[in-house]
Amino acid sequence: MTGSSSVPGQERVAVAEACRRLGAEGLLIGTAGNVSTRVDDRVAITATGAVLAELTPDQVTVVDLDGTVVAGTFEPTSELDLHLGVYRRYGTGAVVHTHAPMATALSCVLDELPCIHYQLLALGGSVRVAPYATFGTPELAESVLTALDGRSAALMASHGALTHAPTLGQAVEHALLLEWACGVYQRAAALGTPRVLDEHQQLAVIEAALARNYGTTRSVPPVQEGNR
Repeated sequence: MTGSSSVPGQERVAVAEACRRLGAEGLLIGTAGNVSTRVDDRVAITATGAVLAELTPDQVTVVDLDGTVVAGTFEPTSELDLHLGVYRRYGTGAVVHTHAPMATALSCVLDELPCIHYQLLALGGSVRVAPYATFGTPELAESVLTALDGRSAALMASHGALTHAPTLGQAVEHALLLEWACGVYQRAAALGTPRVLDEHQQLAVIEAALARNYGTTRSVPPVQEGNR
């Protein structure tokens, strides 16, 4: 695809499928939340007012990086500037914003979700909570962009959560991981003070993951006839 061409239909299909999956997982409720993916200088993004768990490809709008609609019949989400800001600053490939229950609950009480489990390192470690600002405003966009520095996820105070990644599938997985981690923290905090992985422990996890190719499938060597 060239920089001047529009996002192909498959990207609009992918956004709709991602929304339906997130809806089935309980992370997208009604019309609350938005999802997008970028190809070159075009962004496929959910339309405003659409029921996300039932989203169809025709309810995905295509815009350029200035926010001008280039395909689709519906206005894009009110959080368009937030998505475009993430693309411009971090050069990522997809953005997922949800009002997931656990993430939203913690965003109402925490200033930061600490790194209580090593899987949070997939998001960059502890997850910052961006200060509250009205939805759809430049203030909210700037607040979230700052919270994302060095991270693939941020919580949005009294609002929800945002994740980004090179691909839409990864951004969805990040959103699911963040919601899981928020649930773990909530349950742990109900029992006592959650332990937090310190810098040395986090570094050890990173080194072990690199040494073992953690998270990737690997074939075992074929069994030699003489070793049976």
